[in-house]
Amino acid sequence: MSVLALNGGKPVRKSDFPKWPIKNEKEIIKLKEVWESGKWGVYSEYTKEFEEKFAKKFGAKYALSAVNGTTSMWIALRAAGVGLGDEVIIPPYTFIATAVAVLLANAVPVFCDIDSETYNINPDKIEEKITSKTKAIIPVHIGGMPCDMENIMRIAKKHNLFVLEDAAQAHYSSINNKMIGTFGDIGSFSFQMSKNMTAGEGGILISDNAELMDRCFSFQNCGRIKGGAWYEHSYLAANNRMTAFQSAVLMEQLEFCEEITRKREKNALYLAKNISEIEGLTCQKRSEKITSAAYHLFIFRYNKKYFKNVHRDIFIKALNAEGIPVSSGYIPLYKFEAIQRTEKEYPWLNGREYNKLYLPVCENACYEESIWLYQNVLLGEKSDIDDIIEAIIKVKNNIDELIK
Repeated sequence: MSVLALNGGKPVRKSDFPKWPIKNEKEIIKLKEVWESGKWGVYSEYTKEFEEKFAKKFGAKYALSAVNGTTSMWIALRAAGVGLGDEVIIPPYTFIATAVAVLLANAVPVFCDIDSETYNINPDKIEEKITSKTKAIIPVHIGGMPCDMENIMRIAKKHNLFVLEDAAQAHYSSINNKMIGTFGDIGSFSFQMSKNMTAGEGGILISDNAELMDRCFSFQNCGRIKGGAWYEHSYLAANNRMTAFQSAVLMEQLEFCEEITRKREKNALYLAKNISEIEGLTCQKRSEKITSAAYHLFIFRYNKKYFKNVHRDIFIKALNAEGIPVSSGYIPLYKFEAIQRTEKEYPWLNGREYNKLYLPVCENACYEESIWLYQNVLLGEKSDIDDIIEAIIKVKNNIDELIK
């Protein structure tokens, strides 16, 4: 008789994990306030207040909101002077938006392999990707786990490169109590529906560089310049502004997000301790310098050698059947048709041959190793985390059922 739910046995769990987003009554009050004010759009006092509060909370001098996180990265690149044919070094293990922002700036994504333990961009591989055309680096704090910003900034300074932190998944992550997003020249956050702070959509940039942020303002706001006339346009740019309604929701989430980050992190550390005791599973490495991690994703690595060579994807199906919503996560960015076809559509990419690219650590992560839990799962109670641990142990102890 089968024990595993995948084969007809009783699942560990039938109830759902916490839903996302978590709705806050204070958000309703603030939204009604905005509605009644009639100040919904251009530079509402609510958007200005949110930007100021976000900058202060995240340890930056300035903040500028945008319509979404992809656009905020594009704004930052254009404001930094990144343009036609410039090369930007990025990891291949991230959401496609990181590459899209580079391509929309008419620049060239140069993929640098990731570290096998953190799944973040590998600083030891960056310098070999630098050429005379390299203009910037975009480190992505994957799952909210901070990159090795000390080494990345050392390399950037040595080669005079602009650093844009893609912190879309890293709200309230920190290294030595310094907030992620404040290490590079500029940091970009997302408020898309799945993110740890959300208004459905939205993005924001933070920086201490006033001149850079003034240029960002232009690319966010139809090419206008600070202090200029309303119908004066100095740069080619669309309307990339965020509305007051989004600002209202996010303003109320600032404190709430910090609170639930602590809960998510507590559950993640408990889960990591227990998973690390299971032979063949290893959690995403967390440096001792990291003082907070957002855990937008909880990532652990699967070694089939310790599971009688059962492929990771079958292991994932078995966990799903037990009521645990895990997934395999990304595929390498350079594998997407959207990226590969740019060589025909963007003449300055000729010879890049993304279709022939092979970065071994990323490929192994995507197709053999990585297993994800999403951030809402970590907002449960200890009993919910215990269910995850129980299901993993159950599947491993009955792995013979998965061998065909």
